[in-house]
Amino acid sequence: MTDDAAERQMQFLFTLRSRGVTDQRTLEAMERIDRGDFVRGGLFEDRAYDDVPLTISCGQTISQPTVVGIMTQALNVQPRDKVLEIGTGSGYQAAILSLLARRVYTIDRYRRLVAQAREIFDRLGLTNITAIAGDGSFGLSDQAPFDRIIVTAAAEDPPGPLLAQLRIGGIMVLPVGQSDTVQRLIRVTRLERGYDYDELCPVRFVPLIEGMGKE
Repeated sequence: MTDDAAERQMQFLFTLRSRGVTDQRTLEAMERIDRGDFVRGGLFEDRAYDDVPLTISCGQTISQPTVVGIMTQALNVQPRDKVLEIGTGSGYQAAILSLLARRVYTIDRYRRLVAQAREIFDRLGLTNITAIAGDGSFGLSDQAPFDRIIVTAAAEDPPGPLLAQLRIGGIMVLPVGQSDTVQRLIRVTRLERGYDYDELCPVRFVPLIEGMGKE
């Protein structure tokens, strides 16, 4: 690593810590996964280490690093966990989760994004990720239940099929809101009887849409 790259990495981690990402396992995973790998060749490659969301293919975005960190931290992934991610996008979030969990399943409605993410996972040797092109709003029932579920697109309410696929004691983290200007990040814990909800912070995500994309 060059001196310049090392300095950018130090600044990147300092920004994460200063904005609320304090869990050591999360920070270590985000240090090991280079965000630059997920924006190479794009218009915003030179902004890979800025704490901002960036546009990627199919009109989607790669989330702001601090939001990725806060969501990962709230998910509290354990080494034996099986994780479901709804919204693969660039693959950045799934890659971070793969260092924390036993197995990660990630679904996206855009086949192009899934193919691109698979190429990066293969190149990085992340063999515990299964990337699937499909309608994530219905989850992945044939692999349920999941210990953790993370949703990187906003719904008006936590989708019923995803709640049903969460193991008792499991955690789901997702944005909810009726528009792209009023959204809250929430954490849902499944209990023996019902669900417990915690509100974390305001966020802004693309909407969760049923069906497959055109690309």
